[in-house]
Amino acid sequence: MGSFAIRQWIGFVDERLIRRWVVVGIAIATFLIPTLCFPGHAWASLNDDKYDGNIFALYAGNGAIVPPRVNLAQSLKQEKPTLLFFYVDDSRDCKEFSFVISRLQAPYGRVANFVPVMADAIPFEKSFTPNEPGYYFKGSVPQTLVLDGSGNVRFDQTGAVSYEAVDDVFRDVFDLLPREQSEELRRRSVNELNVELVPGDE
Repeated sequence: MGSFAIRQWIGFVDERLIRRWVVVGIAIATFLIPTLCFPGHAWASLNDDKYDGNIFALYAGNGAIVPPRVNLAQSLKQEKPTLLFFYVDDSRDCKEFSFVISRLQAPYGRVANFVPVMADAIPFEKSFTPNEPGYYFKGSVPQTLVLDGSGNVRFDQTGAVSYEAVDDVFRDVFDLLPREQSEELRRRSVNELNVELVPGDE
């Protein structure tokens, strides 16, 4: 092998080695820079009251809930049942409850309006009208309300509530069978007599 070929081979080896070190350096920097620049910063956690971002996208896998498609006034005008809930992104209870809201949206999201309201955004006013979220807010989060199509409050509870508790209210609002009789969401029959249709004799 001539001296030129040897120099070429060494250059090729050096280039490959440099590339490897660059890749390793980038990988190390990716992990070290956030740690060194933000020593108090932690990864998103469900079990604390720190702000991590949109809780519905992070913990419920459903970033479509926020922002809502309609506000409370629009929902009441449509005369559709409404799930109104107050939350903040830096609350452990709200983080945990976000999954329940997402689960409820799966069966009811097309027939009811889901209206999330950031509690910190409610203005300090002396009085509100029934088509404003502040009218219903009690000052604690999470708070969940179910309003029927006429705007009547059918459920109002502060704190984390179970899926089943809200589901039972929606079943009543939509006149669905109780969960014990049907896990599947089916309307009640008009009467208890069921007549089976069979082909007649010709």
